[in-house]
Amino acid sequence: MTTDTTAGAPTAAHTAPDIDLFAQEFAADPFPLYDQLRRSAPVHYDPATRLWLVSRDKDIRQVLLDPVTYRSDNALAPVAPLRLPALRILDRAGARTLPPALLNNSEDTHPALRGVALRLFSAQRVRAALPMIERVTHEELDLMATELEETGRHDLARGLARNVPVRVVLGLLGIPELTRADVMKVADWTDAFITLFWGRTDKERQRELAQRAADFYTWLCDLAALRDVPESSIFGALARVRMPDGSPVNQDVAVAVCSNLMVAGHVTTSQMISTAAYRALESDGQWRALGQDTGLAEGWIEEILRREPSVTAWRRVTSRATTLGGVELPEGAELLFMLTSAGSDPEVYEDPERMCPMRGAPRRHLGFGLGRHRCPGAELARAEGRVVLTAAAARFPDLRLTTPDRPPFLELVSFRAPTRVEVTRGPRTP
Repeated sequence: MTTDTTAGAPTAAHTAPDIDLFAQEFAADPFPLYDQLRRSAPVHYDPATRLWLVSRDKDIRQVLLDPVTYRSDNALAPVAPLRLPALRILDRAGARTLPPALLNNSEDTHPALRGVALRLFSAQRVRAALPMIERVTHEELDLMATELEETGRHDLARGLARNVPVRVVLGLLGIPELTRADVMKVADWTDAFITLFWGRTDKERQRELAQRAADFYTWLCDLAALRDVPESSIFGALARVRMPDGSPVNQDVAVAVCSNLMVAGHVTTSQMISTAAYRALESDGQWRALGQDTGLAEGWIEEILRREPSVTAWRRVTSRATTLGGVELPEGAELLFMLTSAGSDPEVYEDPERMCPMRGAPRRHLGFGLGRHRCPGAELARAEGRVVLTAAAARFPDLRLTTPDRPPFLELVSFRAPTRVEVTRGPRTP
């Protein structure tokens, strides 16, 4: 296959199905397209997004384990162009372009900054945080019980699954205790951030989302400017870091690190729990079983991370001309490696469409990435998922979905989860 190395687009293309990465049809059920791509065009150029779609597990692993050839510089760039009104709003807040921090950093500053995240979300800190995670979960379950009693319904995606992770990550980052309304606002800000940068929206919607993202950035700047922050907080830890040249971490980079961790630590975990709960409620007997077997949630979470991870795909850009999966890529080619497709690759997983909590080698999946940029909060997300699913299913064993119809899913290039998981109590209807 030949390529136009000046534009980064191929002059010839493999046979592949029509693709709209923003369509609800694809968001709701991406698996047929993934199957077709792996078979017919495992490294395929999508002219609509100008991204090379990488769909096989072995090719994605090659990308993730070679950070020199495949750089992360483009990870936080908008997938769809932002209109001028949105750009002006971001410019006024200084939030138009985040400096290299964690997700978008291929420089020599990355190890020092990543080290802070690894310490904050270490296995030891996660174990120490378990009582806090359980307390927050039961507080949110109490609120859920009240809502179920008063209204007969609760939306897990907007309630329990959303509130627990944002409260937990704020606690672990050492952000001062916030009121419930403020927690909801932080969740709205981070949701707006991912929709703006990974979605396709019209001008007015972009303007609205940009204002929320700007408010989020301004709030983080105010936090970063506080004096006498606890040494155990994210900003206290960053204040002790020195860059390779001996300089301290400047405020813009500190804000970008905190932004990366809050979005990754809240949004992706909330989406993981929403998807896991939805699939368990959808499966006959699975939800009740989660509340009866304290070890079952761990396997269920790993299967969700394999089959339906909340981070469905991520981006890299080539630093030089290279070959991937037999396809020649020019320097500057932007890749979208599709983690959900890797988790359903039949060359790796037997019967991949089947959810099997007892599957062998459960952590082989790429739900948390691999290599230099593997998610530092992986164990925290797993712990929250186990606690929330087990506690919710034990307290409400008779919980059921309010409708058999499939809910809408996020229409974002790199994130996927049901936007609503509305539940009530009582026996399932035939």
